[in-house]
Parts: sequence; C-alpha cells; structure tokens
Amino acid sequence: MNRKPAVAGQFYPDNGRTLSSLVQSMIIETAEKRDVTAIVSPHAGYVYSGGVAGEVFSKINIPNDVIILGPNHHGVGQPVAVYASGNWETPLGLVAINSGLADIVLRQSRFMANDVTAHLHEHSLEVQVPFIQHLNPQCQIVPICVSGLDYTSCREVGLGLAQAIKEYGRPVLIVASTDMTHFESQSSAQKKDQLAIDRILAMDPEGLLKAVRSRGITMCGVIPTTIALVAAIKLGATKAELVKYATSGDVAGDYARVVGYAGLTIY
Repeated sequence: MNRKPAVAGQFYPDNGRTLSSLVQSMIIETAEKRDVTAIVSPHAGYVYSGGVAGEVFSKINIPNDVIILGPNHHGVGQPVAVYASGNWETPLGLVAINSGLADIVLRQSRFMANDVTAHLHEHSLEVQVPFIQHLNPQCQIVPICVSGLDYTSCREVGLGLAQAIKEYGRPVLIVASTDMTHFESQSSAQKKDQLAIDRILAMDPEGLLKAVRSRGITMCGVIPTTIALVAAIKLGATKAELVKYATSGDVAGDYARVVGYAGLTIY
C-alpha cells in the first residue's frame, strides 16, 4: 500500500522542485557529520521548524534504514502502530518501507501492531521524510506512530526496538519526532523546554517523562523521545547534544504564544 502525503501543501510545499530547493536551503553543507544512534527533530510547518530540523539532519550521516517514531495527534489506530509494508509518497517521490526490518520490530514487543490507519492523516512522521529523502535517496523507513504510554511500556518498546536493530545487523537511525511547549509565552516555553532538554542531555528517559508530566510541559512527542532514548542507551549511546533550539516566535515575531522546537543528536 502506498501512503499518500497528508500535509503536502500545508506543512511543506507540494511541488517536488520547490520542496527540494527549500530543504536544500535548510541544510548546512559545511556541517561536520557524525554517525549517531538517534536524533530528536521537530515536526511543525517548515517555515517555523524546518531550520531546526535541517540543522540536525545536516550534522548526521543518514544510513540506508531509518525508524521514525512520532506521536499520534489524532487518536486513531493502535497505540504503537507500525506501517509495515509498501511505500510512502512525498513530492520528492516514493520511499520504500523496509518490510523486513518492520517484521523484526513487530516480533520484539507485545505493544507493536501492524496498523496503517494511525498513519493516514498523521503529520509528525511525514514531515521528517523529505529531509531523509533529500539527504539519502536510497533510504528505506519504518514509521511507527505512538500514543500515550506509561514509562514501563515505553521501556519495553524501546528495548524491543534496540533488540530488533541488533538482530537486523545493519546501521539504523532512530528519529524521534516532537515539538516542545505549545502556545505559551516565549519565556515560559524556554524555561519548561529546558527542563525536558536537560533530561535528554542527561540520557534519562524516565526522568524526561516524569518532568514533562509533572511540570505540565506540552511536548507532544515525549513518548517517542522516551522510547528512542531507551533504545539508544541499550544500543550503546552515552551522550546527547543540543544542536539547536528555537520557537515559532523567532519566525513570526509573536512571543506571547509560541511553540518550541528542539533538535538533538544522541550517540
């Protein structure tokens, strides 16, 4: 099954040439690249968060296989929904689903389910794909759309992902898609988001989930990020680095109600 783009023409251009030029403009050609286990990347409209996403993607080598974890904004489908076969279409062309890796992933956790319905209208994973396509046209993906889970469940899913990647035996990048605080003042967003960022930098997935929930931080992709941290640590990652933080206010000039965007590498 080919998944059609849900937010082309809204979050990013629906014309392939225009989209390619826009993504290229957000890539830093001179950035020093490193191999990483995972990244955290925002998923708002490119005009707002594309600069942060572009800088993160600029600093990493993208292998031929990428697992993308994103939050389920619509509440449709299974709690941990794996898009396990077919292709995803963007204005840049088709990206193949790595069905072999997806099958391994599905075997590793009782929470995983083969479910396309959660993905049909979800933007959080889709907006990552053009960056991946642009920088590695050979890449295959495994999209996983995630709803609310407790930490024990996040840990089980993360450990399952790590085991699947080990079993697969080839380099796999994990992309955790999230925006940060939503619709608070610039100063409030920055303070709250720093609390979450500090937990990621400390490689503390349980502390991240606790901080977000106890401090009322509206980080929509905290579950994907928690899972990605658990998996990365199990795969041997020991460090995280903040690449860039920005808000919608930096673009729009409205600092009364902003959305925060953070880009991080985990290696």
